Amino acid sequence: LGRPLITISCHDDLTAADLLGRYLLNGECTQWHDGPLTRAVREGAVFYLDEIVEARKDTTVVIHSLTDHRRELFIERLGERLKAPDEFILVVSYNPGYQNIMKDLKPSTRQRMVCIELGFPPPDIEKRIIVNESGIDAALADDLVRLGQAIRQLDVPGLPEVASTRCLVAAADLIQKGLDPKEAIRAAILAPLCDDAPTIRRLMNMADTYFAT
Repeated sequence: LGRPLITISCHDDLTAADLLGRYLLNGECTQWHDGPLTRAVREGAVFYLDEIVEARKDTTVVIHSLTDHRRELFIERLGERLKAPDEFILVVSYNPGYQNIMKDLKPSTRQRMVCIELGFPPPDIEKRIIVNESGIDAALADDLVRLGQAIRQLDVPGLPEVASTRCLVAAADLIQKGLDPKEAIRAAILAPLCDDAPTIRRLMNMADTYFAT
């Protein structure tokens, strides 16, 4: 879009002041310094809150006036209302699979958003991603994709997540660097998914059907 992008990784210690700005000492006086959200509004930038559910709800509430009909940012310490230009865009993301009752979007926040659901890439696209990111042979990439799809279809207690494209790329990268495929799969795909030894053995047995040598 030809606009500046400002990205913030959300976490429990992120405060409203971290987004809006604060007064800081400058010699013998204090001087206001805009936070990243305030800068994004002033510049008409794309402001991206990554993993927004990791931030406290009393922090994310500051975006409410920007994400409804007002499109304004109120900076209480300055007594200033910033009207967001048309170019300003606010984007948030999170993984719904990680949600629990303590980490979810407030309904009042969720209902201000337009939702785009992003699932796993189609197999042919995922294969191209793996080849492009790791330089691995296309046939091996195809085997990794098929293994990843098989894991995603499992319903196994103690397996809270499934193999992401990121995990498949990490395994491909290890294979490309010379690690045995089965060891790469264990290290980059299976072990990051869970700590349960019987479950990992079951998954390794599944991997054996795709990587027999």
